[in-house]
Parts: sequence; C-alpha cells; structure tokens
Amino acid sequence: MNVIYPLAVPKGRRLCCEVCEAPAKRVCTACTVTYYCGVVHQRADWGSIHEKICQLLIPLRTSMPFYNSEEERQHGLQQLQQRQKHLIEFCYTVAQKYLFEGKHEEAVPAALHSLRFRMNVYGLSSVELVPAYLLLSEASLGLGRIVQAEEYLSQAQWTVLKSTECCYATHSLLHRNLGLLYMAKENYEEARYHLANDIYFASSAFGTEDIRTSGGYFHLANVFHNLNKVDLADTLYTKVTEIWYKYLNNHYQVLSHSRLQQIDLLGKKFENNTGLDEAHEAEAIRILTSTLSIRESTSDRDPEKTVFVLKTLVLLYYLMMNYSKAQEYAMEAFILAKEKLSVHEQSTIQELLNLISAEESHPE
Repeated sequence: MNVIYPLAVPKGRRLCCEVCEAPAKRVCTACTVTYYCGVVHQRADWGSIHEKICQLLIPLRTSMPFYNSEEERQHGLQQLQQRQKHLIEFCYTVAQKYLFEGKHEEAVPAALHSLRFRMNVYGLSSVELVPAYLLLSEASLGLGRIVQAEEYLSQAQWTVLKSTECCYATHSLLHRNLGLLYMAKENYEEARYHLANDIYFASSAFGTEDIRTSGGYFHLANVFHNLNKVDLADTLYTKVTEIWYKYLNNHYQVLSHSRLQQIDLLGKKFENNTGLDEAHEAEAIRILTSTLSIRESTSDRDPEKTVFVLKTLVLLYYLMMNYSKAQEYAMEAFILAKEKLSVHEQSTIQELLNLISAEESHPE
C-alpha cells in the first residue's frame, strides 16, 4: 500500500475509503484504483474480497478509451456493464458464504462491493439493491449491531415498497431477514410472522420442497425451539432434513447415471459435485450441522432422526468430495444404528461407507 499525496490528486476530486467512505489516505498499489482511510480497512477489504477482484476493478475504474464510432462506444458500455454484473453476483456469493460460515466481519466488504456495483448498474432506488442491503443487515446482526441492521432493513423495506417489480424471491429474503432481526431481539411473535411470510413467498417462487425454501423452515424451527414448543420444532427440523436429503440423493442418482454413461463413452471417471455454489454449500452445512446438534441432544429418544441427519451430511460431503468428513459422519451413523436401529438401516449405512471407501481407494 502507498500513501496518497494530496498534490497528486486532481483538483475537485474526492477520494473515499472503499469500506467506510471516509477521506482516503492510502491506495492499493496492485490496482491503483482502490482507496482506503487506513491500514485497518485496507486489510479488512483485502481479506474479504479485494484480493479476489483486485485486477478486475482496473477496467471498471479507469476512463473509457476514445471510440471511433457510436457503435464501438455502445459495445464498450455493454462490456463494462457485463463486467459489473459479473462482479455483483461474485461479491454477493462470497459475502453469502461468509455469512453461512459465521464470518460476519469478513462478509461486510464483499457485501458493500455488491451494493455499490448494483447502484452503478441499476440506479439508487432499484429493487436490485435489496439483496445487498439484506446481506449487510445480516452481517450487522451477526456482529451484534442491531441498530445498524435495522437501518439496512429499513432501506430494503422502503425500496421494496416503492417498487412495482419486486419478485417473490426478494420478498422472501426481506421477511427472512426481518425474522432474524426479531429473533435477535427475542420478539418471537414478530419473528414467527415474518418467517411464515418468508416461507409463503419462497414457496410461491420455488415450491414448498425446494432447498431455497428450507432456510425459512429452519429459522422458524429455531423460533419454536427457543419457545420450547418441541413438537412444532421437531416437525420443521424433519422437513428441512427431508428437503436436503431429497435434493442431494436425487443429485447423486443423476450423477451416478451420468458417470456410467461417461465411463461407457469416454472411459474416464465422472467427478462428484453438489450442483450448488459455494454459498449454498455453506448454507447446507450450517443448517444440517445445527439440526444435528439438536437431534443429538435427543438421540436416546429418536435415534432414527439423528441417523437421518447424519446420512444427509454424508451425502453432502460425499458430493463435495470431502471424503474424510463423509466417512466421519457415516461412522457416527453406523455406530448409532448398530446400537439402536434395525439391520436394514445398518446395511444402508454400510453401503454409504463402501461408496466412500471406493472413492478414497481410487482418487484418480
């Protein structure tokens, strides 16, 4: 990082910190188009997102070249907008992943980048800004900054109210974040209201059994768990697990079929994957491991439910090609099944263990 010399800045131009928008005193030497108020915010931005997008910012933040024709100029503008749209999604996914991993501080710079690119592309009052406001709200909640979270949520709500084109998916995200806010305030009645609305809008957008709807069920289950309404929480945790198991199992079956075809046609191995981006993989891990913790506290009464979550985690990590983690959960499920469940259930888990062993034996 280099210090900015005031005399080198063109008259009338104000350089702002990328993180807090305070007057900038330092510039990134790698891209020379990103500024910071000091070392602390530069390091925060670098660790969160800047390292990943540093060079991509150069064409976006330097003057457009001179074009010989209007057609060339329009083509240049289109390319610029496409780059910005790519960065909107990339920064959003990175911030989402941090949130699902509980890394709230790291999520903030990435979410701010997504918000600023959205403002550049869509304008200051577009509903496209809402997902970024919601990321910033959730990060603020995770950091215990409830007032700041409320400010971001107010901006999101106001933008949605003014818009005539807000889709069900955005309404779902807004209500989910309002639900999380009221959970943080321990106002469980308001939290229930908003999470019920989240499930309604997500179901309208994606269907009641979609993994994108599962987050609403999961948070509502947490509300009932906090209220000690055990039966209601239990039903919802089961539904969440069923949704993820069905998705992962279906994806595994499709991959298995494709793998057989690939071996027949090309004579080479077909790699596993989850069909999810990194953020949704992190969400699956968070939801399923949290559900497992709750199930393990009652596994003496309901070993089947604990084993079911473990089997879902086995499938998830197997498809993520994290075979050591998959084996860890499979062994845990097998030991519990051997103690408490039928021989048929034990043999099902043994098949999963054999599948993992086969992958570990033939990595290539």
